[in-house]
Amino acid sequence: MLSVQNALKDRRTTRAFKPDRINRGVIAKILEPALHAPSWANTQPWEIFVAAGEPLERIREGYAGNLKNCVPRNPDIAMPREWPDACRTRMETLKAERTEVIEQACRPGESLPDLMQMNYKLFNAPVVAYLCMDRCLTPWSLFDLGALSQSIMLAAEERGIASAVAITLAAHPDIIRRELSIPDHLAVVIGIALGLPDPDSPQNKFRSTRRRVEDAVSFAGF
Repeated sequence: MLSVQNALKDRRTTRAFKPDRINRGVIAKILEPALHAPSWANTQPWEIFVAAGEPLERIREGYAGNLKNCVPRNPDIAMPREWPDACRTRMETLKAERTEVIEQACRPGESLPDLMQMNYKLFNAPVVAYLCMDRCLTPWSLFDLGALSQSIMLAAEERGIASAVAITLAAHPDIIRRELSIPDHLAVVIGIALGLPDPDSPQNKFRSTRRRVEDAVSFAGF
């Protein structure tokens, strides 16, 4: 059985999925244990909408139209206006390292994949789970949805299902809300793509680095 430690270290963001469909039963078995994630005073502030098949294809088509027409992203949860220097440096490093891996994987005569276009295709994932919460809630409840997100991805990893949590998946909530009949009082917080990874995609050959314990943690009283 996959240990929690191995699941945490082995899981990676998959940015290219195989078209193989994942049935509803598998998704339910992933979500059931994930719903045991902790939340403030057991509020369990999340509502989950899972898209596959035709509804997801219509979301993909809507995204493609927005990309073609240069419609700006308009997520329900505002993105940061600026990043601390250390975070921005890590983002720039990530971009450079990903690009290098993709360039090395390209064969002579091939062109680099359009990363934005891949993002707007929702990584070709066969399933996307959208996590929502009531608009009256504060960022305190976002912490709870973060715990739920990690729980979903670890439960998926145990079952051999790859995942990608990405703001792009929730960048156009009007399209998502229309296709999945999400009430207006719910904010679409984030999307998690689920499916089988495409082993041939250069996107999936990249692994980002992580900070060491010594760099990220301050200990006192030990």
